[in-house]
Amino acid sequence: MGLFFADAEFGLSFSVVIFVLILLAIIMLSILGRFVSLWFQAIVSGTPISLFNIIGMSLRKIPSRVIVTAYINAHKAGIKAVSVAELETHVLAGGNVSNVVRALIVGDKANIALTWRQATAIDLAGRDILDAVRTSVNPKVIDCPDIKHGEYITAVAKDGIQLKVRARVTVRTNIQQLVGGATEETIIARVGEGIVNAIGSAETHTDVLESPQRISQLVLGRGLDAQTAFEILSIDIADIVVGENIGARLRADKAESDKIIAQARAEERRAMAVAMEQENIAKVTEMKAKVVEAEAQLPLAMADAFKKGNMGILDYYRMKNIQSDTEMRKSISKGSSED
Repeated sequence: MGLFFADAEFGLSFSVVIFVLILLAIIMLSILGRFVSLWFQAIVSGTPISLFNIIGMSLRKIPSRVIVTAYINAHKAGIKAVSVAELETHVLAGGNVSNVVRALIVGDKANIALTWRQATAIDLAGRDILDAVRTSVNPKVIDCPDIKHGEYITAVAKDGIQLKVRARVTVRTNIQQLVGGATEETIIARVGEGIVNAIGSAETHTDVLESPQRISQLVLGRGLDAQTAFEILSIDIADIVVGENIGARLRADKAESDKIIAQARAEERRAMAVAMEQENIAKVTEMKAKVVEAEAQLPLAMADAFKKGNMGILDYYRMKNIQSDTEMRKSISKGSSED
């Protein structure tokens, strides 16, 4: 009986061990299953990758499926210079390896000179390398200014007439200057500046309306795409609207300003004349005061002359007679002048 229980306990323990081993095997297979599937996928695709390398990617926190898929796509497209290690390095640097590989494939098919080093540098710089390559293959159109906001580029010709212009700029990506090159905003600003300059140099606004292509030719000749991430292919004038007569308004404003200035100067001269008149009145009053003062000194002088014997009584009467005669002559002359 004891032997039976011992055999039963041994059988139970062995069953538990077998169950645990099977469970561990299932867990290990489930864990390794996705690595094995990636490894098998790489082998079938003709781009074998070591199983231990795939497991190591997971341990290094690298998305192994992304790396394997990118590696397979690159080799199938004929880009065999890219290694698994380079793909891993770019992912660890924070890059989008899928975008880079797809950009390389598109560039290779379109005969665009793009190396792995350039593509990764552009991607790590924050630019969308895939969109840049697609734009290089299929140029895009930039509205200058943005039509959605209903804005115009405003310029004035030499005859003073205002013109409002909208342009459409066709550009493609310049891969060589994508890192460090100016963006679309710079292209829009430069094109706007060129349009203003071209219209401003026109003798009349009718010259611009007759041949809008002159604006495009002048603007394209200025090399506006220098140091930018784009190459300008064409500039087309989409819309021209005649605005205000700025020249006439400026001349009217100038005439009004000149009138105000002339009025101010006239008022200044009038004020100076009034001041001079008041000054002359003050001088006359001063002279009259001096005459009165002098006349007040006359009796004193005569009294002094009497005291010193320089003047007699007959001389005094003779002087009075002369004064009376003089006053009579003045009154007679006034009366004759009034007649």
